[in-house]
Amino acid sequence: MKKKHLIGIVALILVVSMLPVLMFLSWLVKPKKELKVAIVDKTVLTAQGNEHESFNWILMHEKYCKPNRDLYSMSEDYYGFFPKDKWQYLVKDFQKYDDSALNDFADRTDMIYFTDTYGIFNKDWFSNNARGEYSKLMYGGMTLNDLKLLELMKQKHKLILTEFNDIATPTSRSVRSMFEDMFGVQWTGWTGRYFFSLDTTVNKEIPVWVTRDYKYQHNHQWPFKKSGIVLVNDKGKVEILEYKKDLTEEVPYIISNDLNQSRFQIPRKIKYSYWFDVMLTRQTNNVVSVYRIFANARGDSILKSINIPNPFPAVIEHYDNDYKFYYFCGDFCDNPIDSFLAKFEGITKFRWFMYPSNDAAERKSFFWLYYEPLVSNILRNFYNTLPEK
Repeated sequence: MKKKHLIGIVALILVVSMLPVLMFLSWLVKPKKELKVAIVDKTVLTAQGNEHESFNWILMHEKYCKPNRDLYSMSEDYYGFFPKDKWQYLVKDFQKYDDSALNDFADRTDMIYFTDTYGIFNKDWFSNNARGEYSKLMYGGMTLNDLKLLELMKQKHKLILTEFNDIATPTSRSVRSMFEDMFGVQWTGWTGRYFFSLDTTVNKEIPVWVTRDYKYQHNHQWPFKKSGIVLVNDKGKVEILEYKKDLTEEVPYIISNDLNQSRFQIPRKIKYSYWFDVMLTRQTNNVVSVYRIFANARGDSILKSINIPNPFPAVIEHYDNDYKFYYFCGDFCDNPIDSFLAKFEGITKFRWFMYPSNDAAERKSFFWLYYEPLVSNILRNFYNTLPEK
């Protein structure tokens, strides 16, 4: 009996040790699926391309490929800012396209994803601007030609994905207004982010302009020591919701109803600890999920005083015969993920082992539990409507 027991243990160890190899081989033999994708990322400081890495992970994992059957490259297959050595860079975008070129591009493209248009600023490019100081814009913002392309993609029933900061600073008010009218959304001017500590001696990620502007507006005081949510608007106003004092839950949550949980295989409730914007939407759109800030009476009074609704949209959708559009009301595509894991078939079955469960500030769980299933299902549903290649 002992010998059989030992053989069983050895066999189990062999199976477990071989599992990654089998998962990789399964991914290798998985058929490719042609999907003509345009990614726009104007905020690429390094070749890692953090602002579109999460989306490329999904393209790689699902083996969506270009017409030449090559898989998409994170460092090459996008439009926007391309960093080079010794502070050199290349810009490849749609600024020089005339109307005919834009129309041709929309004809031959299945979908477009504007992952980030915030851009590159002088201090970010030429120095390590860890304190988040303001500096001169080098490149960025959604342009009129970008908007013309989106209008053509909309007219041609292509899939459009957009998200946080596509229409905020440094995009002009006129372009923002046209985008809002085109897709039935409205930015309130407010953005926010959770910080694990509001103590500036502990947390160096708090931008220096946040503390400076808050002190200027609040009797030169910064009395915060716990975690909390920073809220800023496009006029420079800053408000703080501190855990315990204003919040009953320290981090915002994304909440989805039963129908959308089923449609996209997303959880009912998940924390979100990164940048978000406060958006409104017309009734012609569907709200897939909402943000909820769990505030006490004092916190609620602060939100009401600055006209921030609670809850407010986290994902806005218009997916119908007239056009197919999503707006993710947060920096959804920027997540700290391991790109090499994309090449292991079935890796999402082990998502629960990919992140710590007791850290409010960690962002990996958002990718594994929400972004990956949401975007994968959006792509799958759209791909299944395309004519067979």
